Amino acid sequence: MPLELHPLPAEEFHSWMARSTAEYVSDLVAAGSSQHKAQEDADRAMTRAFPTGLPSCTNAVFTLEHGIFGDVGYVWIGHDTSGDPASWWVWYIVVDPGHRGKGFGRQAMNLAEEYARAHGARTLGLNVFGFNQSARGLYESLGYETTSIKMRKSL
Repeated sequence: MPLELHPLPAEEFHSWMARSTAEYVSDLVAAGSSQHKAQEDADRAMTRAFPTGLPSCTNAVFTLEHGIFGDVGYVWIGHDTSGDPASWWVWYIVVDPGHRGKGFGRQAMNLAEEYARAHGARTLGLNVFGFNQSARGLYESLGYETTSIKMRKSL
């Protein structure tokens, strides 16, 4: 049974924002940022993306709905920061841990591509943290190409 994208209800947006901000902070810390810097960066990103405090068609948040399992995660997709309205970005995608390995990530990415294309996108980018090997493999299998690599060594 395929996934469907359902716009996140407005009344759930603030709890989604708190959850996704906390997850992003955790990922930034795991990638080497300090807790303070990670929190500042996450807060700044959310304020930039959602200046009205709600999603829009060019910065949309969807739940990933499955007919049997219900809500299995979410995806946030919108314009990238280049100013080019044809350049879109998957800002965050999460398949809940209990539903991973069932093909939902692949389906969600395909749905995100369809949404972006329908809204004028000619490119779709994303960031994947170096420690997330399974996500990187998924994106490569879907045809995403590495455009930059940031490296670091602990001293």
